[in-house]
Amino acid sequence: MRRYNALAAIVCAFLSFVLLETVAAQSDWEKALQAGRAEGKITIAIPPSASLRKELEPLLKQKFGIAAELIVSRGADSAAKIASELRAGVRSTDVIIQGTTTAMSLQDEGMLDAIPIYMILPEVRDPKYWWGGHIWNDNLKTNRFLYSFVANAGTEGLFYNTEVAKAEELRSFDDLLNPKWKGKIGLNDPRVGGSGISLWSFMWDVKGEDYLRKLVQQDLFLSRNLRQVAEALAKSKLAVTIGLGHSEYEPFIKAGLPVRELPRPKEGLPASSGYGVLGIIKEPPHKAATIVFVNWFLSKEGQEFYARVMEQATRRLDVDTKWMTQVGVEAAKDTMTLAEYHRVRNHLEDKVINVRRPAAKFAEQILK
Repeated sequence: MRRYNALAAIVCAFLSFVLLETVAAQSDWEKALQAGRAEGKITIAIPPSASLRKELEPLLKQKFGIAAELIVSRGADSAAKIASELRAGVRSTDVIIQGTTTAMSLQDEGMLDAIPIYMILPEVRDPKYWWGGHIWNDNLKTNRFLYSFVANAGTEGLFYNTEVAKAEELRSFDDLLNPKWKGKIGLNDPRVGGSGISLWSFMWDVKGEDYLRKLVQQDLFLSRNLRQVAEALAKSKLAVTIGLGHSEYEPFIKAGLPVRELPRPKEGLPASSGYGVLGIIKEPPHKAATIVFVNWFLSKEGQEFYARVMEQATRRLDVDTKWMTQVGVEAAKDTMTLAEYHRVRNHLEDKVINVRRPAAKFAEQILK
């Protein structure tokens, strides 16, 4: 009986602790909501997606009474703008959602706030809701400035024009060296942060520098203007492009133009975080609105929204991602083990330092 009473006391104490923690979190959330509405605004740098901009602005206004100013551009441009403003003492941006390289450029300069202090809702803070637990982009440090919330089994980045090329003609990276494609290959410039460096660095890792030298001799259509590259493929001026994702091709696909993603080449593709890295700019000008946004965005509802609009595979376990195979996206949590994911991923800080940055340095040497 004494043992039973002792056990009952422990259980009651634990439940009381959980209840108090839940009440405290709810109280903090209500305070953040009230203060966020008072601020009335948040500025977020987002990936170049017309759909995301169109849907996110009215949603935040209707749901929270917060007007969203969305900076829509490629990651490198967003990072450069934010860094320039901060150096000048100007704080206008609160949150950035981009890819690995972009986010890390701000982290390296000490321009981000630690994210855990902003995570107040239990369903956001508790790692049990996330495949692999909490995965931080800055995985070599004890500080946690960048949250990796997307895990795609394969990198987007190889698209082709169905009127110029056939998918079976492009089953290997080696097929890109066929003289037939000379002058017909578009490349998102890997010398700057963004999706271009993702596939370039993977090729550097698995095919080597001699391969990339031969690829460059194919008279690549090299540009940092993603719209320009995507439009050239959509208009059949190019056969295939490297380093552009679904968001760049979204308007052309919806318009019925002959643009499709290539099947995975025989060399494979790296697991990717896509446009799935969240960062909070240091001392955000709208801190309460930032707390509201971050907790909503990383909640089940927020991740369902982002997964649907961006077709990116969230790591949240309570969000269905199996439907994404219909649009050519495989969620890592649905198709591989966590160990396999960490073996083939091409992102997080360790891979940036050991693969991406050396590959980018090589690109600077051979791309003129």
